[in-house]
Amino acid sequence: MSAPTMTLPRFSSTLASGMLFGFGMALSSMIHPEVVLGFLLLNDMGLMLVMVGAISVAALAFNLAPRLMGKSLLGDAFHKHTSNYNRQTAIGAVIFGAGWGVCGVCPGPAIANLGTGNWDLLWALGGIVVGALVHGLQAKK
Repeated sequence: MSAPTMTLPRFSSTLASGMLFGFGMALSSMIHPEVVLGFLLLNDMGLMLVMVGAISVAALAFNLAPRLMGKSLLGDAFHKHTSNYNRQTAIGAVIFGAGWGVCGVCPGPAIANLGTGNWDLLWALGGIVVGALVHGLQAKK
């Protein structure tokens, strides 16, 4: 499947969605590494409510939108994405989780946190980029 052409409506909806995501991350305090670490240490379960809320809204949208609408708001057809769960997925999840646990930074909230001027997160985001690059090079083999 090829990437969709970037039109003004697609760009605008992508920008609005990103802004909504960033605002939600900031409002829920998920952009603060100490909150994430508190959650991972089982000291603060507020983040669990944020994740359950996000998963619930996404599950409803992904299941109901194709049934209620013929096409997406931008005219694209809905499609299913099948995931392969295998040894590589498990290893990648462990590595991702370990990195998240060590620095308390998840990629989405880290990018949102840059908007608050927390430039120290560039180190974590740099590590994320290097990890993705290494994976991409390994996957080509």
